[in-house]
Amino acid sequence: MDTLLEALDGERPRTLLLTHIHFDHAGAAGALVREWSDLEVWVHERGARHLVDPTRLVASAKRLYGDEFERLWGEVVPVPERSLRVLSGGERQDGWEVAYTPGHASHHVSYLHRDSGWVFPGDTCGVRLPAGDLLLPPTPPPDIDLDAWSDSLDRIEAWEPERVAITHFGDYGDVAEHLDRMRAALRHWSELAARVDRETYAAELRSAFAAALDEQGALAFSQAMPPEQQWLGLNRYFQRVREAGATG
Repeated sequence: MDTLLEALDGERPRTLLLTHIHFDHAGAAGALVREWSDLEVWVHERGARHLVDPTRLVASAKRLYGDEFERLWGEVVPVPERSLRVLSGGERQDGWEVAYTPGHASHHVSYLHRDSGWVFPGDTCGVRLPAGDLLLPPTPPPDIDLDAWSDSLDRIEAWEPERVAITHFGDYGDVAEHLDRMRAALRHWSELAARVDRETYAAELRSAFAAALDEQGALAFSQAMPPEQQWLGLNRYFQRVREAGATG
């Protein structure tokens, strides 16, 4: 909050466009509405109720992060229902287009700013640093869906954007190459997760960090996608696929 307020330097935002409600993307939403009572918050319909009442979201995150929760996320403030603009995908509003882009999360949307051609895809387009050549898909539980993720990348590509601005980290003009690399990364890491256990997968991720990045870059990647959590989301996806096959 302090960093954001300092960067805004007195500018008052009108709208907060959330791609999804994971705490590293939406954790400060309620606190920002408390700061500016007329701030409008855009969120997908599947995530809206968890902003109004974040009890279950906090409980789930505490199971995942344990004692680190308070240090990482601090106070989680509910968002008043009156402050929400609830999205389903396909909206065109105030110079923006909205697309429903699940895969990383079932409540994920992406935004195209029509005048600039910039896309803000949250985590759909992966984790990447300006320095180094590493692009990886963040795959924490609970609702990774590889088929939906592939469709979402196609949906973003169909916008023919000029740049992608990804939360973790930066904006990039090599859009076609970036999307191709993202598809390849999803294939590689999902195939690995299907073959190895959690510890082996985490070790492979750490090796990838170390091989491509300096110490600071590796730390940034580890914060954006903690290695021990990434296998869990993919494993849960594979379990759902197996269960669907058994019952189908």
